[in-house]
Amino acid sequence: MASPPDTSKTIKIERYNSYLRRLHSTKVINASSKLLFRATLLVALVLILFFTLNYPPLSDNNPNHPHLHHHNFLSTAFFTSSSGGAAWEKKVRHSSTPKRRNGLSVLVTGAAGFVGSHCSLALKKRGDGVLGLDNFNSYYDPTLKRARQELLLKHEVFIVEGDLNDASLLRKLFDVVPFTHILHLAAQAGVRYAMQNPQSYVSSNIAGFVNLLEVAKAANPQPAIVWASSSSVYGLNTQVPFSELDRTDQPASLYAATKKAGEEIAHTYNHIYGLSLTGLRFFTVYGPWGRPDMAYFFFTKDILQGKPIDVYQTQDDKQVARDFTYIDDVVKGCVGALDTAKKSTGSGGKKKGPAQLRVYNLGNTSPVPVGNLVSILEGLLRTKAKKHVIKMPRNGDVPYTHANVTLAFKDFGYKPTTDLATGLRKFVKWYVNYYGIHTRVKKDSNNKSEHPEEST
Repeated sequence: MASPPDTSKTIKIERYNSYLRRLHSTKVINASSKLLFRATLLVALVLILFFTLNYPPLSDNNPNHPHLHHHNFLSTAFFTSSSGGAAWEKKVRHSSTPKRRNGLSVLVTGAAGFVGSHCSLALKKRGDGVLGLDNFNSYYDPTLKRARQELLLKHEVFIVEGDLNDASLLRKLFDVVPFTHILHLAAQAGVRYAMQNPQSYVSSNIAGFVNLLEVAKAANPQPAIVWASSSSVYGLNTQVPFSELDRTDQPASLYAATKKAGEEIAHTYNHIYGLSLTGLRFFTVYGPWGRPDMAYFFFTKDILQGKPIDVYQTQDDKQVARDFTYIDDVVKGCVGALDTAKKSTGSGGKKKGPAQLRVYNLGNTSPVPVGNLVSILEGLLRTKAKKHVIKMPRNGDVPYTHANVTLAFKDFGYKPTTDLATGLRKFVKWYVNYYGIHTRVKKDSNNKSEHPEEST
């Protein structure tokens, strides 16, 4: 009978190989631990260096900023060099610091927009501190918004690029600057676009407004707020001219409904938190640096390019009429509302007494048929328009608007002085200059040249 095979050598070899594997694993683990430790240490050193360079001091010795600016570690880490840090805060403070005695410090939302840019420039020129906020969305060509931004920057108005729904950014701005006022002009504009993108109106005009009010109510001191409502809130109202006492519960468009909602929201925050709120109902604002989606703007473009334009009539064959209001008149109304706005009465989100709540019409008081607008443009451009007269579609537009501005005149001297022919002449001169168009535009020897910087 054969003897069993000797396996002792095989067992010894397997034990030795096992030992080598364990030894190798131990060395790998030790090496990995050392590498991880060094990497962690390096990251920590980089973070320490970053916050040493970018973390601003807790106090500000500038007498124009008597309060302390407290920052926590996470919020400072969140804001990058483009929207945070010492250099960014320096720009924000410089832009929002008044240059005149008892000047206002105003946060202007929608500052790269049409009305926002004009108001920002007017406030800055008289010595107020102005900080802009805009998200530069693409509802219309952002290039025009960037051009307005460049114009404001020449006058030392800094625009923070951000969204109203970014609560962290808003809180950061209020932490850095004790704003005395907010001029809230940011909104999703336009009646027809609501049929394509209704959510944008809810996000901007309702959610964005509430977010701004939430931050403002918690500020100490609370700012006084002037904000843009719209003549669209009068909706299907047939009593003219439109008065602030008229009913506004029949909106004809989603845009109008969101603006009406804004007025009710303003009432709520005034009642509960003591915020001083003034709503301004704008009536078809036009002029240099205007919005390309407005009829006077794209009529000018299409007439110069030889394209046909649609001129609306009502369902009963009447001309559509608008209370066209020149931008300079609207700016005076906005500034007047800011100057007469009383202080909010709350502190840290708690109301301590009744606060001011107002609403005003800002219009021209002289409705003009759209057909007359086209005739004026034809004369200025020395070009006959190819008119296509059609019925007004049922998309939320109203057939006419007409403002009663008695209340605004009584409270802050609002008095429009620019008729449509004069205002359109100034717009056309800006338009051909801005777009570099060579035309036989009608000259007016009695008028000064409309340089873009002089249009406010």
